[in-house]
Amino acid sequence: MKIMNALFLILVMTLASLPAAAQGKEPTMPPPIQTLLEQGAQVRYLGNHNGLDGWITIKGGQEQYFYATEDGKSLMMGLLFDSDGKLITLRQVKALQEQNGDVLDMFAVETPEDKAIPERYQQSGMPQFKTPAEQLFDDLTNSNWLRLGKDSAPVIYSFMDPNCPHCHAFMKDLKSNYIDNGLVQVRMIPVGFMKAESKAQSAFLLAAPDPEQLWYRYMAGDTSALPARRGINEQGIERNMAIMQSWKLDATPITVYRDKEGQVKIVQGRPQKISELLTDLPAKSQ
Repeated sequence: MKIMNALFLILVMTLASLPAAAQGKEPTMPPPIQTLLEQGAQVRYLGNHNGLDGWITIKGGQEQYFYATEDGKSLMMGLLFDSDGKLITLRQVKALQEQNGDVLDMFAVETPEDKAIPERYQQSGMPQFKTPAEQLFDDLTNSNWLRLGKDSAPVIYSFMDPNCPHCHAFMKDLKSNYIDNGLVQVRMIPVGFMKAESKAQSAFLLAAPDPEQLWYRYMAGDTSALPARRGINEQGIERNMAIMQSWKLDATPITVYRDKEGQVKIVQGRPQKISELLTDLPAKSQ
């Protein structure tokens, strides 16, 4: 695992050089880490060293390391070293991998900064709530979505289940002629209800460093691209499904977009005329 590639490195030096403590009872999860968990990150407790509880989070293939003080009032992000310069974090990760490192190994990447999921929360430019459609659109921008296509292309949001044949057909309609040519960007909102394994597969997709390629491989028949592994955190998918349920949406795909005039439109199922939908989009992403 290439932990030296972790973003925003903060080197936390301790005064003692005792070995990292074995994993004991897991403490209360700090609120910022709980938030990442709810957004679909894979989270594992690293153990306690010199009063610091360690956590590893993996989201979009990006590893981050956190240490909380004993009183739970302070949280530091970065790698933990002892007074001799030995990397405590590495020891903790190796110990965790020996116990149940399957999930950690699946999401390890060499350059997570090149694979990061786009910013999920748009802080400006959103219209004021005026209609239920606007409220729905706001919910979708704050869902756990994955970008398929170029970041500068016009945007559509679409709920999709990995095992939904209509979703696969819709994506095949779009991929070669439109997505690959930069004419549309699909912000896929993964959910899971078509099969028993759908939710775990969607959770895997949400945390993986290369979700677009994994999705296309799965569509092409490579079932190993989206494994349904035990131990995958599914809270990010549950959140997406809660949005569907709150709006009484019960099928996939369901596509939502803002047209050239700024109006929110909803398309249920596989669109029959892709070209008409795309000509209704603004020229750039919103």
